[in-house]
Amino acid sequence: MSMLTIALCTCVVGAAQSRDRDSTSIPATSANAPPPEARLDINHASMDALLRLPGMTRTWAARVVRYRPYRTKADLFDQGIVSAEVYNRIKDYVIAHREK
Repeated sequence: MSMLTIALCTCVVGAAQSRDRDSTSIPATSANAPPPEARLDINHASMDALLRLPGMTRTWAARVVRYRPYRTKADLFDQGIVSAEVYNRIKDYVIAHREK
């Protein structure tokens, strides 16, 4: 292979690996996700507010409230608070603000 072919392949692979990330290396959210300031804070949201999230049930919302506080929204899945299916439905709509 020529050096040009190798260089081109390297560029294509690098671009593909970072395609879903922005300049801060944070994975992109879905296109219909609200802006960060409009997302629901899982550390402070009421049960009623949590129940407005897509696919959230009273049982899952009660678990979110019971096991507070969270460092990040990923704690919901990592700590077994919600299932992977529930987390994938709500992840674009929530955020975990830390206590100040």
